[in-house]
Amino acid sequence: MTTESTPSKRKLLLLAGAGLACAGVLAVAVMRGVDLRALVQQGLDLITAAGPVAFFGGMAVLPLFGAPLLAFVLTAGPAFGPRYGMPAVVGLSLLAVTFNMMVAYFLARRGFRPFLSALVTRLGYRMPEMQGGDATDLLIIMRVTPGVPFCVQNYMAGLANVPLRPYIIVSCIAVWANNAAFVLFGDALLHGKGKMVLISVCCLAALVAATHMVRRHYASRKAAQ
Repeated sequence: MTTESTPSKRKLLLLAGAGLACAGVLAVAVMRGVDLRALVQQGLDLITAAGPVAFFGGMAVLPLFGAPLLAFVLTAGPAFGPRYGMPAVVGLSLLAVTFNMMVAYFLARRGFRPFLSALVTRLGYRMPEMQGGDATDLLIIMRVTPGVPFCVQNYMAGLANVPLRPYIIVSCIAVWANNAAFVLFGDALLHGKGKMVLISVCCLAALVAATHMVRRHYASRKAAQ
């Protein structure tokens, strides 16, 4: 009822290594006098010039092909918040994410099932077919397990035949809260809004604590079975 533990641990180690490598590159760039803030602003200017339709359309579609969703949610606020307001940006971000989740789910349930099943297996994940409450438990575990890419979570839910209603409810609760917090965090961080950064960090910390508690709960349930 869970993904393979060894590949997941390996992916977490790879992600940690990649994060450290990126941090090292940024540190070297700062020491050499590179104006990172100016580079970030140039990138945001390009995104803003492309317009909200292109940005949120890309956010709705590109993660289907493995594009990191975090890159979109962290830049949505700084790019479009000043013009359209943060409530609108958060709403459009959640709409795009929801569209992405639904398309991935139906692709995995319908015509692309054989291809996606082979792809997920090749990436090191194995998902048994579940029904009813077991399927809902499976979905919750996937949503709170770190290191599983967003597109893989959605594809695996469809491949495991998770019923549509629990898929929508559980996914929206988990994904909306997480992405809304990151949208606010990205905007506050770039614009130096100290109070909002603190609030966003507290929200993210609360979400991390909640997911840890959920994982422990399901681990203890599995051990008791």
